[in-house]
Amino acid sequence: MNSKSFVFIALLLSLALFSFYASATFAPHQGDYFIYYEVQNLGSGTGDYSGYTEQTIVSGREDVNAVAANGTVSAHYSYSWNFSSNTGSTDTGGSSGNFTFSSVNFLYINGTDDQTGYVNPTVWFCMDNSTPEGGTFYLLNTLMTVKDKNYSYHLSSQDRNVYAIFAQGNSTYQRNDVYGRFTATYTWNTYFDPSSGYIIGYDYTEHDTNPSGTGFTYTEKLYITSTSYPLTTAPATNPNWISDLMKYAIIIVAIVVIIAIILIIFYAASRRRKLPKHPSRQPVYTPPSETPPSPPPQDIDLTPKQPPVQQIVIKEVVKVKCRYCGALIDSTAERCPFCGAPRS
Repeated sequence: MNSKSFVFIALLLSLALFSFYASATFAPHQGDYFIYYEVQNLGSGTGDYSGYTEQTIVSGREDVNAVAANGTVSAHYSYSWNFSSNTGSTDTGGSSGNFTFSSVNFLYINGTDDQTGYVNPTVWFCMDNSTPEGGTFYLLNTLMTVKDKNYSYHLSSQDRNVYAIFAQGNSTYQRNDVYGRFTATYTWNTYFDPSSGYIIGYDYTEHDTNPSGTGFTYTEKLYITSTSYPLTTAPATNPNWISDLMKYAIIIVAIVVIIAIILIIFYAASRRRKLPKHPSRQPVYTPPSETPPSPPPQDIDLTPKQPPVQQIVIKEVVKVKCRYCGALIDSTAERCPFCGAPRS
């Protein structure tokens, strides 16, 4: 057996083993427990809640004390919480007690782990792990749908990814409590261990609004920090990443095909354009070296044209001395222009 065959068989066995655990029915045992950490936030307010924020941090634990033959589970819960708001308010508290629930239909039988405001609820921390993908079940009073039985969930408390059953529920209800009267719409994403059916973590987001324009967003993020049941490490990317990649690949291929079709259409259109017909008489090109010199026209006068020369006549006048004052005067003058005496 070569190495490739060994790897292939090992992969098949691991997948078969995982499928076996994933299809097993929830079966609690005495000593089962989990410890969890939860952060509750209120913010993104409008109207009376504009600018207001608050946070509650919860640390809790659930323990299975006994399991009866009829499937009734005796359990114990305990938790503590710390509250703070941006107005400076702080508070602390906690609760603990015993309760029972059915491992067959998951309904609380005698008491709850401090769950209030629900009508005949199921437990929130475990599920029938044999529920198929697309199947439904209830958590508290919310109908959940299994979205993925091979989900890779990042467990922040252990900084690793683990295999999980991913289920989601969406619903609305009328809030009427210390926060006021609101219409609440929420989405609840939950993650359960495929081999045991116990909770691993969840993300809850709720939007509350009323007709006056007042509202807020409330969120809960819970994850386990310690468990009695082992969790299986999963790849950092969800196992269904190939299908997600194929979705993107199909979109990319479709875009490339559309672009190619557009380019082909433009190319075909340019090829169909008719070139203009050549004129019947085309000028004959003669290379410069073969062009014969043209003789000048016969009627061209090559004599340069010059303006006529102007003649300047210089007239000389003879000067003589006046015999009375001695000044030089024209010989043609009859009197001296200086003393007025006659020239002769």
